[in-house]
Amino acid sequence: MPTRKLLLYFSKCETEKPIVYRLVKDYNLMINIFRAKVTPDEEGYLVLDVAGTDEDINNGLEYVKSFGVTVNETLKGVRWDSVKCTSCGNCIPRCPTGALYYPDKHALKVDFDPTQCIECLNCIKNCPFDACRSLF
Repeated sequence: MPTRKLLLYFSKCETEKPIVYRLVKDYNLMINIFRAKVTPDEEGYLVLDVAGTDEDINNGLEYVKSFGVTVNETLKGVRWDSVKCTSCGNCIPRCPTGALYYPDKHALKVDFDPTQCIECLNCIKNCPFDACRSLF
């Protein structure tokens, strides 16, 4: 079953709609929410996996977009700044998926693979140099 990781951005006026409920009920999608910040008084963000048939996912995304919700399949809620990173390695043992890693064990230069990131935020809590940040 195809799965797509998405970042949804809601304007302030769209945060009170039951969009996730409709994706599940009307479009037969399975939703796994990794991070959410949705309040009625401000803009909102959702980082989630959406699983279902390609047709159901595409129809569900068209439904979401009809409310002016921005859908981004490449943007992550976690940012890694290679310039700020000193490669101290404090993040590596705390990253459960290996998204932060040493590609060359001898060079000891940290790298980031955003496709492996599940946005657990361990890196943010453990980076003393603010190289890992959250979009929201």
